[in-house]
Amino acid sequence: MVKIRLTRLGSHKKPFYRVIVADSKTRRDGPFIEILGTYDPLKEPSEIKLDLDRAKLWLQKGAQPTDTARKLMQKAGL
Repeated sequence: MVKIRLTRLGSHKKPFYRVIVADSKTRRDGPFIEILGTYDPLKEPSEIKLDLDRAKLWLQKGAQPTDTARKLMQKAGL
């Protein structure tokens, strides 16, 4: 199953995330299919950059977003 989820980047206590499309069986920071955008929770207000067209395409293909990814996509306007 293909999932839309977050992968963590950044250093200790300075998180930065990528919103990615990956197989559900791969590890969190492992190989992925495509990068859809980024999420920076430390900025005020938190910054969300997503390629909404690509996200819609993956959702139509049957990709399942995680709860956190779903909330971020809703905030981004999807």
